[in-house]
Amino acid sequence: MNALAGLDERRSAWVTEAWRHVTGTRLRELITGLVDIPSPTGDEGPLARHIADTLSASLPHTAVQPLDDRQANAWSRLKGDGTGPDLMLYAPVDTLTVGDEREDLPWIGPELREDMRPRATVYDDLVTGLGASNPKGHAACVMMAAEAIAGAGIPLTGDLVAAFGAGGMPTNARPGSTRLNTGQGVGCSFLLEQGLWTDYAVIAKPGWTVSWDEVGLVWFEVTVHGTHTYVGSRHRLPYDNAVARAGEVARHLEEWFAEYAERHTGGTVAPQGIVSSVRGGWPRMAAVTPASCTLMVDLRIAPGTSPMQAKREFLAALGKFEGVTAEMVLAVPGTRTDPDSWIRRSATAAWEAFEGREHEVVRGNSGATDANILRGRGIPTVRVGMPKVPQAEAPFEIDFARGMNTVSVRAMEKLTRHLIRTAVDTVTRPRTEIPGDPA
Repeated sequence: MNALAGLDERRSAWVTEAWRHVTGTRLRELITGLVDIPSPTGDEGPLARHIADTLSASLPHTAVQPLDDRQANAWSRLKGDGTGPDLMLYAPVDTLTVGDEREDLPWIGPELREDMRPRATVYDDLVTGLGASNPKGHAACVMMAAEAIAGAGIPLTGDLVAAFGAGGMPTNARPGSTRLNTGQGVGCSFLLEQGLWTDYAVIAKPGWTVSWDEVGLVWFEVTVHGTHTYVGSRHRLPYDNAVARAGEVARHLEEWFAEYAERHTGGTVAPQGIVSSVRGGWPRMAAVTPASCTLMVDLRIAPGTSPMQAKREFLAALGKFEGVTAEMVLAVPGTRTDPDSWIRRSATAAWEAFEGREHEVVRGNSGATDANILRGRGIPTVRVGMPKVPQAEAPFEIDFARGMNTVSVRAMEKLTRHLIRTAVDTVTRPRTEIPGDPA
């Protein structure tokens, strides 16, 4: 395997020099620093300041970008001479859960394990802690790549931007927030609105593959109507329990999601759906039924499926039930970058050089990221990241949460080197050498 295969002599030398700055020790420092600062969605400000402070030592054009008094992005720019394309290496920084019993329990489980808390623990090559892999391990790789390229003193033709976005998780505002739009890519969107624009982008998110298309998502609030009544009168009055009927609706949808996914599978995506929560009735008063019960649904949509098309399909799926209504309450369309785009070809060439074989396309994906925001604004974007830590390498069970909260430093080194190679391959060229360059 020759991880420099396909690069010319000059770029091979530049990449090699940048790789020399990548060390497991530095990556371990970066990831433990990120994990030890809590950054639940809506409260990323302290972490953004930490990232900016860390990067400012080697990248002088670094800033914190507040969205409000609690939420902020961070970014750094390594300037080129203006003759080449600009590239953004991007990672979100907010965690899926909070790391606080008051918000996470009992929904995450009976207790918070050590990996569910914002505190890094090192097990030889592995680092655990809330978000240690997704997203913070990937953000650390972007930081390391930017530091290494800056340290190598490579002459750039285009700007290299390292950006770290708030609000990347699929969530609405948490309790106590003064703004409702704190998730769903709000930080990434704000970066672009405020002029931090590039010709191409690479988003670092889980999965050791190069992907160029991604599902979007629509959320529905499903209301099951019934009759408010009293347990003592159940046998004497009309009885229509909205809670019981909501269970029937949920079961029907869970079966329908499988059929929906089969119909919409294509490219690298297989969009899924779930019933995620139920709300109805008075927990303090078990003697009465509510007049309505509400289900929340996340339905993923393939690129090319509009939110309105998904809405009509979803409403048709509910058509067999009387007294059930649904409203679409959120929509983020799926997106696709042309597979012939320069950034897809460069990132794929890097993957193939590292692996010594043809790129392996991973299909059946149903995860959504801020890549949808970048592509939706017209920036050709690919996603590349680390695989989940294998069970054989871990001293604990790798369930969903551990997969999010455990990262391998060796895997971080590999991803960082991939990011460096792709970046150098892009921002050291004049635009005339980039086939189909958007400029």
